Amino acid sequence: MATSGTQSFNLDLSEIVEEAFERCGAELRTGYDLRTARRSLNLLFADWANRGINLWTVDQGSITLVPGTATYDLPIYTVDLLEHVIRTGAGNASTQADLNITRISVSTYATIPNKLTQARPIQVYIDRLSPTPTITVWPTPDNSQTYTFVYWRLRRIEDAGNGVNTMDVPFRFLPCMIAGLAAYLSLKVPGGLERNQMLQAQYDAAWDLAAGEDREKAAVRFVPRQQFIS
Repeated sequence: MATSGTQSFNLDLSEIVEEAFERCGAELRTGYDLRTARRSLNLLFADWANRGINLWTVDQGSITLVPGTATYDLPIYTVDLLEHVIRTGAGNASTQADLNITRISVSTYATIPNKLTQARPIQVYIDRLSPTPTITVWPTPDNSQTYTFVYWRLRRIEDAGNGVNTMDVPFRFLPCMIAGLAAYLSLKVPGGLERNQMLQAQYDAAWDLAAGEDREKAAVRFVPRQQFIS
């Protein structure tokens, strides 16, 4: 027997909501049902931003630093930065180098005596403002060469959209997303509370499966730091 030959299965918003309502023992019938489900789905996406790293939302970007300027805007709807370096000699294979820059807290930045010192930046404070976070580097960039702040960020998941939109979620997370939406809707639909405990357990299990697969799989080696006391 022949297989389908396709690998494009996905669900739009209406189908996702229908499946979630059916798991609650209810049906999607009115425009308000779709609206309240879409609101719950957007809240679910906000919860995912607090649960850890969603690898499909990782973007790379860069900011060219200006001599004498310490603070810069990150792209709108940046959740956080995963990694960051200072790049010198950008664009030239013989001179380009990525140098470590350490993330510090606001308390550490506040204790720096002279925040106007100019040199190659070695520390960065990230202010997670909404919707536009900022970075503040120290020392403030000097004019000895061009510095580029290169980063890998977590961006916000796109909104649920309308009934014909597919979600900004890989197919691997479809079972988890529908299970989570069903658990949310069970708190709102008539008779749903009777299924809430079961649906919440299904969601927790689906999240553990999806999040456990959505991780870095490169080898990791931990090397202890050696210190000597003279």
